[in-house]
Amino acid sequence: MTTAPEISKDSVIILYKGGRLPTWHDLTPEEQDAYQQEHVDLMLSVAREHRLMRLEGFKLMTPQGAWERFWVIEFPTLTGAEAWIDAEMAPPYGRYGYYEYYTARHWGREHFSRWVARSPEPVVPDGTDPHQVPVLDVDRGSVVALLFGRWRPEASEATPEARGDTEHIELMQSVGREHGLMRLEAFQLMGAQDAWHRAWLIEFPTLTGAEAWIDAEVLPPHGRYSQKTFYLARRWAPHYFAGWVQYTHT
Repeated sequence: MTTAPEISKDSVIILYKGGRLPTWHDLTPEEQDAYQQEHVDLMLSVAREHRLMRLEGFKLMTPQGAWERFWVIEFPTLTGAEAWIDAEMAPPYGRYGYYEYYTARHWGREHFSRWVARSPEPVVPDGTDPHQVPVLDVDRGSVVALLFGRWRPEASEATPEARGDTEHIELMQSVGREHGLMRLEAFQLMGAQDAWHRAWLIEFPTLTGAEAWIDAEVLPPHGRYSQKTFYLARRWAPHYFAGWVQYTHT
């Protein structure tokens, strides 16, 4: 028996589309270092106070203007999420950032974990003191498709048979098996946006797998009833940022 995806309310997720504004590059290297260090120290203090549960970044392969990275940040409470957002935008560092924040919940965490065909290796902190930021880079061992989507209004008037729901699920699961799906994670916004109600992280070992997934997602009839926007990304310095969570709980 297949159970329907459920919302998990035991934590709050921040979905953050972020980047640096061009004015950041007008600063001297000394100013950049000083502002960044002050910012990192502040964020680590917030993380420890509010028990940060997760900090995971993804660098877009094709930046969208000032939006360069997508972040998933998790706290046990809304208070922690609010404190993080307030601190992140605090000057002087905050004056030079691009910020789009959305609060969300896990959706179908257990349900979609069963779709995974090839579990990735656990991310182990690299042992770096998180206060000392090393040179950061992407992890080229996988490709992550970011999906922002929703049902179109007319979808509610169509039957599951007309939308091809069952066939769509079977197709996506077959693509996942064929290409070694490493992760399928969904988040439901606490405040729906016009263009999207849910966000997805879909990770494959190769670009070919990500492309195959995207191609299958939009096929009719199911694709005709949904609105979806995709971006390709790589994990951003995962071992360093895993150290933030470890620091929070020591």
